[in-house]
Amino acid sequence: LPTLKSEDRKNNKWRSLYQIQRERKRIMRETCSKYKSNNRRIITPYHVSRIFVEDKYRVLYCEVPKAGCSNWKRVLMVLNGLASSTKDIQHNTVHYGNYLKRLDGFDHKGIYHRLNTYTKMLFIREPFEKLVSAFRDKFEHPNNYYHPVFGKAIISRYRVNATKEALRTGSGVKFTEFIQYLLDVHRPVGMDIHWDHVNRLCSPCLIDYDFVGKFESMEDDANFFLRLIGAPQNLTFPKFKDRHSNEERTTTKITQQYFAELSPSQRQRSYDFYYMDYLMFNYSKP
Repeated sequence: LPTLKSEDRKNNKWRSLYQIQRERKRIMRETCSKYKSNNRRIITPYHVSRIFVEDKYRVLYCEVPKAGCSNWKRVLMVLNGLASSTKDIQHNTVHYGNYLKRLDGFDHKGIYHRLNTYTKMLFIREPFEKLVSAFRDKFEHPNNYYHPVFGKAIISRYRVNATKEALRTGSGVKFTEFIQYLLDVHRPVGMDIHWDHVNRLCSPCLIDYDFVGKFESMEDDANFFLRLIGAPQNLTFPKFKDRHSNEERTTTKITQQYFAELSPSQRQRSYDFYYMDYLMFNYSKP
């Protein structure tokens, strides 16, 4: 972790945020050493394929969907000089503009040089909330990728007496059906980054992240991180909701309403599915 500047060491808020970081890293390391035996594994391009590179401020950011990733990419674009303000960057520019480099685009030497010298960070979110947020975004709104690719497969496998219309469009997947798909070892369609484990997306036992931020304390964590890397003082983390901005963000209460539709066994198995994420990032069992 970059060290605190001497004037920041006198500031109680920065000092306490620094201690929180040290504690998060300790828990992450201890969980890894207890459960994972991959500390001798070679880091391949696959392991770093979700990591975005910002060379000017020497930042590596592992993208975790539904945990502020659109706004983080906006911040990286501003740091990189690709935009003057986060407000000017559209959603499609962020995700489909290919303005930011990914770490797997570099050769072996370039990958290792950046892993060893840049500040590596990721932001995470309570796993059930992240899951419900992904479900609401992908299945409760028109979507010309998730409905035909995932929706059709889910409805045809898990819905008894599905209508022809539902089978044709893949629209209207219910949360209970989505959970059946998630927990099925013989899934009719593969995993997706929006509901995969952070453990798999970012390989935190293989890559020693310097900074672990949480969606729940986003503003404090994000602006502390920007201070640590020496970002321009007028750059703060944007607060706006990127998609379906008229809709309420997924909260603990909303998450509980969705999980109330499941059986106790499905709830327990969903927790088991994300067990390592709960443990590694110190979220209590819901």
